[in-house]
Amino acid sequence: MTAGEITVREAVTDDIGTLVAFQQATARETEGKDLDLQVVTKGVSAVFQPPDRGFYLVAETGGRAVGGLLITYGWSDWRNSTFWWIQSLYVEPEQRPNGVYRALHNHIYSLATSRQGVSGLRLQVERRHLAAQQTYANLGMARSQYDLFEMDFVP
Repeated sequence: MTAGEITVREAVTDDIGTLVAFQQATARETEGKDLDLQVVTKGVSAVFQPPDRGFYLVAETGGRAVGGLLITYGWSDWRNSTFWWIQSLYVEPEQRPNGVYRALHNHIYSLATSRQGVSGLRLQVERRHLAAQQTYANLGMARSQYDLFEMDFVP
């Protein structure tokens, strides 16, 4: 799918290095964390084998990757269908005003609505990241009635 000069495609194993770099940049930017290169490389690679874990999308402009995200699956017994969770989203800071996420989102929306058994899209966002929240709202997403709780086992 193309939006202006932005092309969105499904990631392939040749993109692993780029996706790892995106995840490291996200962790530094959002949480001030430096991620272990080996752990993140194994984690990103694991999505490609087996493919039932999810899939990555990459946004390119001028033939260069400038953003990407991961789609994972969450089963809903209430709906007897699957939610697609948008995760590991990264867009290079200088590309953010250029519609890169909009292109990614539109591509995901098109894929999800064309497949049976997908009941919707979900994502989590940091409470303080107001610009991202506004972007998601502008694309038709709404704050859900749920708060996220977690129990993290990885130090």
